[in-house]
Amino acid sequence: MKKIVIAIAAFLVLAALSAFFYIRGAARVQTGGEIRLEGLGAPVTVMRDEKGMPYIHAGSIPDALRAQGFITAQDRLFQMELSRMMSQGRISELVGEKARGLDIQMRALGFLRQGKRHAAILSPKCRAFFTAYLEGVNRYIETREGEFPLEFSLAGITPGPWTIEDSMALLYYMGWSMSANIQTEMVTRMLHEKIGPERAREILPLNINPDTSEAHVARSPEPPGVGGDLRLQDDPMLDLLARRPRHSPAIGSNNWAVAPRLSKSGMPIVANDPHLDAGMVPCQLHPAGIITPEVRAVGVILPGVPGIIIGRNEHIAIGMTNSYGDGQDLYIETLDPENPDRYLEGRRSLPFSIITETLRIRDKSAKGGYREETVSLRFTGRGPVISGVIPGFATDRVVTVRWSPYETMAPEIGLDDFLTARSAGDLRRAIGNITMAMFNFVFADRAGAIGWQTSGRLPIRAQGGSVAPFPVTGGGDNWIGWIPYERMLGSQDPPSGWVGTCNHDTVPRGYPYYVSSFFSPGYRYRRLGELVASAPRSDVNDHWRWQRDAKNLMAADIAPIVAAALKEEKGTADMAAILEQWDYVEGTGSPAPLVFQAVYREFALQVFRDEMGDDFAMFFLDEKYYWKERLHRMVKENSSSFFDDVSTKERESRDDIIRRAGLAVKKELSSPFGSDPGKWKWGDAHRLELVSPIMRSGPLRGLFGGGSHPMDGSAETLCRATYTFGKPFGVSTAAGLRMVVDLGDSDRVLAVLPGGVSGRVFNPHTTDQVEAYMNGEPRYWWFSDRMIREHAESTLVLTP
Repeated sequence: MKKIVIAIAAFLVLAALSAFFYIRGAARVQTGGEIRLEGLGAPVTVMRDEKGMPYIHAGSIPDALRAQGFITAQDRLFQMELSRMMSQGRISELVGEKARGLDIQMRALGFLRQGKRHAAILSPKCRAFFTAYLEGVNRYIETREGEFPLEFSLAGITPGPWTIEDSMALLYYMGWSMSANIQTEMVTRMLHEKIGPERAREILPLNINPDTSEAHVARSPEPPGVGGDLRLQDDPMLDLLARRPRHSPAIGSNNWAVAPRLSKSGMPIVANDPHLDAGMVPCQLHPAGIITPEVRAVGVILPGVPGIIIGRNEHIAIGMTNSYGDGQDLYIETLDPENPDRYLEGRRSLPFSIITETLRIRDKSAKGGYREETVSLRFTGRGPVISGVIPGFATDRVVTVRWSPYETMAPEIGLDDFLTARSAGDLRRAIGNITMAMFNFVFADRAGAIGWQTSGRLPIRAQGGSVAPFPVTGGGDNWIGWIPYERMLGSQDPPSGWVGTCNHDTVPRGYPYYVSSFFSPGYRYRRLGELVASAPRSDVNDHWRWQRDAKNLMAADIAPIVAAALKEEKGTADMAAILEQWDYVEGTGSPAPLVFQAVYREFALQVFRDEMGDDFAMFFLDEKYYWKERLHRMVKENSSSFFDDVSTKERESRDDIIRRAGLAVKKELSSPFGSDPGKWKWGDAHRLELVSPIMRSGPLRGLFGGGSHPMDGSAETLCRATYTFGKPFGVSTAAGLRMVVDLGDSDRVLAVLPGGVSGRVFNPHTTDQVEAYMNGEPRYWWFSDRMIREHAESTLVLTP
């Protein structure tokens, strides 16, 4: 028995050692020596620094792009494959039946179909830009199978070759994921049905431009009862695509630039922290340096797309946020009463276009492990029918969606010009070619110019704004033109000496066009203005600190009201005392942020649930941009009829609901955190958990991911750390990158990722930036040859 036990123990040790060395080997890539890369015109040198970040030295831009494709595949091939499968509606090949509905959505929206259309019209210059990069990607896939990430074996899939259509589909998916107005229209119509048009108008979106204090109040153009019922199903399946599905490439962001006179270096400073699903490792952005005789640039881009989209070259620096420009409309179609397979355009009866798609669904019971299913998708001239396609979205009418990027594609897409731009003017011209997404770009050049500019194309609508689905009753087009690019929102060299965008309402007084009804409240932007004003001459360290600033200006306005109400109730007086002593900084070690966030969340739910019901109230409140400015004004003015609970005989006041919310929160949070609110800590509840896409849940998720970390801030702070309303208080969105560029520093750029450069599980550079990301320790992208050489820890030569 003793010998058997020893033999078993020895076997287990050997098995563990074998697994360890196998996993360690599968996590690593060749970063030194030589690798042959067909297609190169001359050798390319790739130096990697202490973070594993690649710096590509090539004799030409095409060779640099080939190397970028190859190196990106080394680091992020599995992430690229997942993104491609998502954008093309192929996730059921990976996870089976539970992704079937999501795949049907993606097939209906047709990012790959659009990618093919756009690829066909690209200019020779733009086509060459993508082709060189994808040659590098495909050479890696063809020649380095033994180096593929372990994730492919765990997932049971293999990568295929990449085409320009794949990259374009990925860009369109990113653009769709940044769009927002579909959920505004859905919520508005559901409000009409649930509480009636008059009460719905009281809580339509309120957007306030913090520069002018001008309020833009959304108005529904639709009379009550028109268009039929538009409601939530009882059992929503997966995430609503229209509500920005989890793990979408982009959600929000902060960016800003200060002019030379506000900078200690005497040159402009640009800062950017795009807010993404930071809980996924790797993050959505891959960093690289690209150095040729024509270009010296460092920055990040989506894996699967060439060049850089955030970063700097020798002449300019650029960052981006989501502008939330409204390029989406829902339409309630009119069926032909004599033939339901046709729809009406005025008096004309037209057939639906039909596209057939074949899904390949993983199924253990099927022969070969997969089964195929054919689905038919309907389209009108405006776009795909989404009723019955988007899960959770029920209707007794046919609803279609229209999206402006599908109607405004151009032969140039701008990204290739970002590498070579030499001035603010060059950048604004390049931004004009970006039509598949509505961004706010902030930029600066070494001549001292600073500015911001929106991208995309926005329709001019006959009805003015667009906050509800548009009922099709006639034969005309309600999109009657496009806002000219030269009239799109933006500015350059303002008298204030700084520019910034935080997804807020940037529409100036007197602007003649409708832009959107969906903006972030202005708390982050207003706080940014305070910080810029506090430092007449700032440096990169100031801006690095500002990106992690956790002061909540919404709380500064509302917490005293909450405290005054809680003070009048014996059971919540201790919570009131905590709020009275608070400086409104949402630090992890403080109890006040948890008290405020929990009470205000519960207050919002109790304000609306009696009229809306629990399910719809949660759906409504998860769209925070829709109601947050509105509720803020209601609380300050203390005059809304929504404060009365219609389910009781009494007439409740605002403060009654606050106290009721406080008692409910104290009862709920006493179980996990103790009965003494003074001992609660924001960081105990508000945590960022970094997980791998291959192991999102279960006991091994910590082994594959980057751990769970307490995090400062909230949705209202520059240190962005949002949580979904239905799942408090875990962080769902945070900075997917922090970057600060001083154009007066020719050696380095301050930058950190929430994970690392690599996307391979167990690779040392997959999570080696987590600690710096959480504590604010500086990390750098190197820019000068001297700094790149000094920090190089490996050198790989790619030879023709």
